[in-house]
Amino acid sequence: MTMTDKQVRPGPQYPRQSVTLASEAASVPAARQMLHQACTEWGLDQDAAETGALLMSELVTNAIRHGHSHSVRVIAEQPTPDRLRVTVVDKSRRCMPELQHPGPDALGGRGLLLVDLLSDRWGTDLLPWGKRVWAEIVIKAADQ
Repeated sequence: MTMTDKQVRPGPQYPRQSVTLASEAASVPAARQMLHQACTEWGLDQDAAETGALLMSELVTNAIRHGHSHSVRVIAEQPTPDRLRVTVVDKSRRCMPELQHPGPDALGGRGLLLVDLLSDRWGTDLLPWGKRVWAEIVIKAADQ
């Protein structure tokens, strides 16, 4: 596992951590751990860390199941003081994420439904060599 805090976009600095993981089920806990570690370093509350970790788990799981890639890049960042963004990048342009509404007997298909319910916004960015799927939550102020 390789982690970095480096700034990749021009403009103001903001907290960001990322790691590249193998595209396998064992990477889901590692992604959650990276997210929790980042939230602790940035002084975010437990609710933000837990929601962010759940979002990260769902996005990583989807990338592993449907991304057909050897590895995934997971990113935790705080693009503004009141937002936490979790992102998963894979090298596949196939199988774009699609929100489903599975029936009560369905064994799967609820991951993006959870992402949609838990996040304030989420989306997919098509890249020349793959895709980036992200979700953001608003961070509550400590006095609320």
